[in-house]
Amino acid sequence: MTRLRAALIGCGRIGIKKHIEAFAANSDKIELVTVCDIVKEKAERAADEYKKRCGLWVVGSTKDKKTVSAQRTTYNQQRILKPQVITDYSELLDKDIDFVTIATESGNHYRIAMDFLSARKHVLVEKPMALSTDHMDEMISLAKEKHLKLGVCFQNRFNPPIQELRKKIESGAFGKIFNATARILWNRNKDYYKQSSWRGTWAMDGGTLMNQCSHNIDLLQWTLGGDIEEIYAVTKNFNHKYIEAEDFGAAILKFKNGSVGIIEGTANVYPRNLEETLSVFGESGTVIIGGLAVNKIQTWRFPGEDSHPFMNLPDPETVYGNGHITLFADFANSIVHDKKPYITGEDGKKAVEIILGIYKSVKEKRPVKFPIEFSTEEMIGFKF
Repeated sequence: MTRLRAALIGCGRIGIKKHIEAFAANSDKIELVTVCDIVKEKAERAADEYKKRCGLWVVGSTKDKKTVSAQRTTYNQQRILKPQVITDYSELLDKDIDFVTIATESGNHYRIAMDFLSARKHVLVEKPMALSTDHMDEMISLAKEKHLKLGVCFQNRFNPPIQELRKKIESGAFGKIFNATARILWNRNKDYYKQSSWRGTWAMDGGTLMNQCSHNIDLLQWTLGGDIEEIYAVTKNFNHKYIEAEDFGAAILKFKNGSVGIIEGTANVYPRNLEETLSVFGESGTVIIGGLAVNKIQTWRFPGEDSHPFMNLPDPETVYGNGHITLFADFANSIVHDKKPYITGEDGKKAVEIILGIYKSVKEKRPVKFPIEFSTEEMIGFKF
């Protein structure tokens, strides 16, 4: 089978940890031909890690000797090569590649995505897809105009407990869903922000809601569905005075379908990450999913059901979870079979629009009606 040709743009924390892992796990359908980072050493490390992981994935994915032998044969036949290393992504715009994944600073997602979409390349971009409603609309519009796939990395939608929850919602088992709560109880210390100067800035990032909480906010809106009518929010910078943006946020979301969503996010948990939870309450069902990365069912109650096998799942190694592998496979499949990715640009916009609505509410000190037009840059100079 001919593999899709892909490139990774941005080889920092998430790029080398999860994008490289996902490319290696999907090396039967995707050939990672190039890695790019403005810091050449980071790109070199990513290229080496990819080559290493491809080999580890083959010999470590099963203990069956016949399967291992077959995987090694496939691995050798595919001639997994070390990706080319570059420091300027513009070198790729006229090259023969099918798609790129973007894992750079959040504030650069829009510009890089627009350049590759203009060059007729499919794009899978890390969250948040952009930091302004206008920029997100432009990305979605250009992808449609060029008949290209635009996907967003909200990989926690693929968590097995989340998929089980989704089945219950779609089956109507909850009856009417009244309310849902997303809680993100994490720790981000000074060392984290010192690693990259863009973190916590309004121009390039936002605060804990935009960076750490966007995955669970995506799950909240995906669960409750429908359009948001109004948001009211409070944010604070309690313990990170060396960044511009918030380290705590709380919001109430009123949906047009009558449901209510509650968000609580903090980067102030001492001394380390605690958990990330999604709680859903309906007239005939209650589900709470927690764990390090919303990966473990804590409460599962429906008529005749008061437990679930996924209550005992282990935590993943990191808060990023294990969904990138499935996410990348789905995106490749959407290109090959010309269908929608499981998580589209329109999906990616919804979570960011909620966060921007929170910022707008805080800045204007009032509830805000949806839809909105806003960007993180409008928060520059804001005083908590």
